[in-house]
Amino acid sequence: MLETLETIGGFWSPILWLIAFGVAFLIAYIIWGSGERKHQQGEQRKPFISGNQEPDKEAVHIRGGNMYWGFTEALKGYYRAMEKIHTGILNDYVLWFIGMAAVFFMVIVLPEVIG
Repeated sequence: MLETLETIGGFWSPILWLIAFGVAFLIAYIIWGSGERKHQQGEQRKPFISGNQEPDKEAVHIRGGNMYWGFTEALKGYYRAMEKIHTGILNDYVLWFIGMAAVFFMVIVLPEVIG
């Protein structure tokens, strides 16, 4: 069961892979273990932003509508059409998925069966 598998590209040995994973885990554990065991509360918990004060979250929040305004404005007609058929009900999405799978099946597989 744990034999060497010889292929065209070389060999694959599960024992060697287990040893390699063990060595990699040991190295990662040693690096993790050499880290600082404790940290101080307060100032060290804040993110470092080049010495600047952390801004208020609401002041720097960018909404998706503002960020993608040009994209949504260019495709406004498409989005209006999609909003009309978008119900938010999972059953509708499953029905669309099954319907499109059936169409793909007919387009791809059916000609080979018939012809």
